[in-house]
Amino acid sequence: MNRTSATRRCLILTGSAAVTMLVVMIGVRLSGYGVPLVLVLACAFSLQSSLMSLLFHLVDAMSSTTHRCSRPGCDFHVRLTSVDATENRRWQEIAATHPHRTT
Repeated sequence: MNRTSATRRCLILTGSAAVTMLVVMIGVRLSGYGVPLVLVLACAFSLQSSLMSLLFHLVDAMSSTTHRCSRPGCDFHVRLTSVDATENRRWQEIAATHPHRTT
């Protein structure tokens, strides 16, 4: 396991533990107000899935690199995850010199 994937795994595990604790705390507070168990579970599960989706998106964004075309109006971009420096440089050059479409 390389360092990037170990860091990523650690972030996901720590974040998921924090999200789970937050969801449990909110569920306990809701049940203290007399909210029915079905509604507490629905709220907790929806909050859990939303926060976990956000966590995965943030961890993925932190561990990836995006190379874009420098021309205004061009939407060409390449997103890389877990590549070495040579591959990263190769895609950076491809993004800088790709053929531009004219319409």
